[in-house]
Amino acid sequence: MKQKVGLGYDIHRFVPGRKLVLGGVEIPYEKGLDGHSDADVLLHAICDAILGALGKGDIGEHFPNTDSAYKNISSMVLLGKVKELMDIEGYQVVNLDCVVQAEAPKIKEYKAQMKFHIAYKLAIDEDCVNIKATTQEGLGAIGQKQGIAAFVIVMIEKL
Repeated sequence: MKQKVGLGYDIHRFVPGRKLVLGGVEIPYEKGLDGHSDADVLLHAICDAILGALGKGDIGEHFPNTDSAYKNISSMVLLGKVKELMDIEGYQVVNLDCVVQAEAPKIKEYKAQMKFHIAYKLAIDEDCVNIKATTQEGLGAIGQKQGIAAFVIVMIEKL
């Protein structure tokens, strides 16, 4: 069994007039994240981690923000396309460990839903997905509530 590891990272700034979507879950908040797609930083970081483990570049190469086909697209659709690439290569996710950095909103009550949606899309057990949340203790752009960032590490294995 061949195993590979990938690391993903994404960050988006808050803007008024958009929905906030994290981990495929819409979260009530006064602002949303700015981006060409739905700007789901957690799913973007997951996509990048998987693409990295596969040695297939990054999310911007596969779904460029210059392509109108991806304008306002759900990042769950993008994750599905990344899973298709993984399937073609004969790999599956062993586990995901995710960190969401946000001063606000608090995501604790949404983590179970996020895990469910991510696990379902990747066809893995929910216990293979871990989501942690942390603040920046008021430091930097995240600490000043200017946006949200996410880090993800993934292990995949050959089927």
